[in-house]
Amino acid sequence: MKICLLTEGSYPYIVGGVSAWVHMLMEGLPEFEFQIYSIGAFKKDRGHFKYKIPENCTAIQEVFLDEILSEKSTGLQKSVLTPSQRETLIDLVRGESDIDIEELAHIFRHHQWKSPLDVFMSGDFFDIIESVYKEKYSYLPFTDYFWTMRSMLLPLFYLLQQEIPKAHVYHSVAAGYCAVIGSMGARLYKKPFLLTEHGIYAREREAEIIKSAWAKGDFKALWIHYFYTLARLSYKEADHVYTLFEHNGEIEKEIGCDPAKISIIPNGVHMDRFAHISELSDHKGPITIGAVVRVVPIKDIITLIHAFYRVQQEMPDAEFYIMGNTEEDPEYAHLCRHTVEVMGLRNCHFTGTIRVPDYLPKMDILVLSSISEGQPLCVLEGFSAHRPYVTTDVGCCRELIYGDSGDHLGPAGSVVPPLDDRALSHEILRLARDYPLRKKMAAVGYERTKKGYTYEYFINSYREVYSSLERKMKKWQESASN
Repeated sequence: MKICLLTEGSYPYIVGGVSAWVHMLMEGLPEFEFQIYSIGAFKKDRGHFKYKIPENCTAIQEVFLDEILSEKSTGLQKSVLTPSQRETLIDLVRGESDIDIEELAHIFRHHQWKSPLDVFMSGDFFDIIESVYKEKYSYLPFTDYFWTMRSMLLPLFYLLQQEIPKAHVYHSVAAGYCAVIGSMGARLYKKPFLLTEHGIYAREREAEIIKSAWAKGDFKALWIHYFYTLARLSYKEADHVYTLFEHNGEIEKEIGCDPAKISIIPNGVHMDRFAHISELSDHKGPITIGAVVRVVPIKDIITLIHAFYRVQQEMPDAEFYIMGNTEEDPEYAHLCRHTVEVMGLRNCHFTGTIRVPDYLPKMDILVLSSISEGQPLCVLEGFSAHRPYVTTDVGCCRELIYGDSGDHLGPAGSVVPPLDDRALSHEILRLARDYPLRKKMAAVGYERTKKGYTYEYFINSYREVYSSLERKMKKWQESASN
């Protein structure tokens, strides 16, 4: 059976998080054939893979959004949309009604558009933009509104025109652009469409837009509404939605996902990768604090640096390691390094991409400062290495640190509010000053991971998901042939 995994801004160009999940899934299921449909930001990344692609991944289709910049319009066109096509695009622009994915596919795959810009240069689409503007957004400058809609919709229109590989199952790893394309492929070829959400896509985009400088004032709300529209479309089209923990499922329901579609499959970690790492020792030397994290805004490295600064005021010899990719967002990485210099923070090391099991033995305490997460693998890896964690209260972190309602093991670290460097530093210092507490928490984290978050459970769960679909397909083929 051939499975098309659709990724967005992750595998195979970015290390960690969702990318690690995709790689583990393919490696753990060698009996299935995979192909990757990857949506990336920059065509300069073409072919620059950060992973050794498994043998059972037979193809990678790369699509880059900056290629839109080279698109040319063939000029103004009039009366090119049917009434039903106009209604579909009105629903998309308005973002309040269910969108017909088959009609959307028909517009962009069966019409003679040479470029997605041709849609914007049609009189029909200008009329659509203008009518929605008058109905909902007349308080905004029309020119700014038009160009905002252009920026929003061009990537989607461009992707809708791209070729989609044939597969037996389409499986998206986010409820955004890649899910819309996956659902379209499933409709075109009459195949199942699965969605796995790690973080909640719409919520993550909302957090980024609120903090962004490129979206101004009321236009932030416009962008946020658009990404919720994509998420609702993804949920509607999915045959099944998998998420990592119950709270995520509750949010998906709030956004509009049918509860009957939702199942929980937690992340799993290769605990044996960390078997060589001994339990924490009371080494009497300076405390070493580490964060296994990509240096990008959503991980909020700036708050982490401020927390480290507070810690160093109390423990001048403390060592800090920020362990992860600094190439994904060079501008933000530069800001982080500059902040370290301006604050005069000593013993702070940016390692770049690392082999995690090599570094964790040096750590006494691990930290996660994200403003959004799903179920972070880095926390499970830290637990597997007998290290306690201080995390922000995002995603599944509270459940990982304190356990769910049936877990009575105790805390494996501490949880603090996002964006609160004072609380973060307070908890780091509390653990740093109390070796017995650190060791006890580390033991709890190790036991919690072993009981509920192993690689074996994760892989076997998805093996059954795919095998069940394969059995249904064979049964249908047999009945059709008879």
